[in-house]
Amino acid sequence: MSSSASPEIKALSHNRSLLLFWFARLTSIVGGQMMAVAVGWQIYALTNSPFYLGLVGLVHFLPMFLLTLIVGQTADRYERKKILGVCLFVQGVGVYILAAGSTGGWLTEEGILIIVFLSGAARAFEHPTGQAFMPLLVSRELLPRAIAWSTSFAQCAFIVGPALGGFLYLTGAVTAYTVIGSLFWVAGLFILSIRSPSSLSVRDVSGLQSHFAGIAFIRSKPEILGAISLDLVAVLLGGATALLPIYAREILFVGPGGLGILRSAPGLGALAMSIYLGRHPLRRKIGRTMFVAVLIFGAATVGFAVSTSFALSLGLLTILGGADVISVVIRQSLVQMRTPDAMRGRVSAVNSLFIGTSNQLGEFESGLTAAWFGVVPAVLIGGLGTIVVTLLWMRLFPALLRADTPGEFSSDQ
Repeated sequence: MSSSASPEIKALSHNRSLLLFWFARLTSIVGGQMMAVAVGWQIYALTNSPFYLGLVGLVHFLPMFLLTLIVGQTADRYERKKILGVCLFVQGVGVYILAAGSTGGWLTEEGILIIVFLSGAARAFEHPTGQAFMPLLVSRELLPRAIAWSTSFAQCAFIVGPALGGFLYLTGAVTAYTVIGSLFWVAGLFILSIRSPSSLSVRDVSGLQSHFAGIAFIRSKPEILGAISLDLVAVLLGGATALLPIYAREILFVGPGGLGILRSAPGLGALAMSIYLGRHPLRRKIGRTMFVAVLIFGAATVGFAVSTSFALSLGLLTILGGADVISVVIRQSLVQMRTPDAMRGRVSAVNSLFIGTSNQLGEFESGLTAAWFGVVPAVLIGGLGTIVVTLLWMRLFPALLRADTPGEFSSDQ
């Protein structure tokens, strides 16, 4: 495999448009993570209310939920590069407004929530459009490897972004927001510098049929529906990371420093696995591999639930993050390679909604079950539930279990 890997990696590394896309993705995710830290800190300082922290997550999720059908239609009707550029510049403007409000002292908690909502609306367009855009930049043969490397860049951003945001905020909200806004604009310039073929359009299709075409397409492809729904349910049930502050304080007794290390462990595992998949892409039996990865995710969650050892908990969270990335890469490869280009925007919009729903509701579900049953039972129930659902999905979606290569049933082009 190593002999065939080098030419493929060389081809990716010499793809100027793909590199610009990766740099834009890295820069925008770092900016988004920094913004989350700065906004969370500032709004809590203004209100001293955990409720407002919850509202930040809610107003960030609502645009994705409300705009899904419009987002998909837009990504398939208009040039995706321009959509991405506009989204990134809009987010930059929003952050500059936060900087101006912090400078003038007129920024209120309601004002922050409005900017977060508008930023969430821009991201609701950005994420599905980006997913649909990358297949235009790379050949079908190299797409699974490109997705794995793109995931590596994202994981780096998820690890580095929060730390940079916290460090910059120490110098003041204005400085932090100014840098964050500049990062979004730099990402937009990267995108607009890409030379790419125009995406296909669906101008000849109108009405409700076109808006709901992404949902209809996913329902017609059991392997894609199975992969997306399995990821949704697994993250919903296995949201152990939402309860990490309680584990750090009351079970592992490691304090805030230990909490930071615990939070980084899944990201480090995900980064290591995504780099491995970038060098050794999954080529066969991807369906079976995805089910095994989700089973490992559930088992690691169960182990973490009952662990009282800091070292063991770190190891289990690292395994959890690595298993999750395997599932993510396979799901993205299936969605992108088995969807015609003219449909990718709408299908990616539905996929993004599933991901956003699982992340947000997963945290809510973890908090709710912890309030009902206690912290350890809640995480244990989530891990066991993930295993049960995975075994059930193997029976409900045999097409996914039998899936061999990412693009074997694709009708693209």
